[in-house]
Amino acid sequence: MLIEQAPTGETRDTRLRRLAMRSMRRGIKEMDVILSRFAGERLAGLDAQMLDSYDALLRENDHDLYYWTSGVQDPPAHFAPVVGEIRAMLTAQGAAGSR
Repeated sequence: MLIEQAPTGETRDTRLRRLAMRSMRRGIKEMDVILSRFAGERLAGLDAQMLDSYDALLRENDHDLYYWTSGVQDPPAHFAPVVGEIRAMLTAQGAAGSR
């Protein structure tokens, strides 16, 4: 699958803000929580390729995103790296919360 590039002329800062906003305004509350937390904690540390992948991921159906990020289903191969980052964040938070 071809992952679409960011709009021409968009600065990294503008892109990060746009992606953070799109992470918070989802169709289901669970994805609001998961993706807004991911955006707040890890978005700024992603390289350009991962940002492209995350940008494309946000265009997917929320129910699919929930199944992929929760591990119920494996994501498509082109989303596996970014979904892996989200899952790693969720796992780290779960481990921290169980202490």
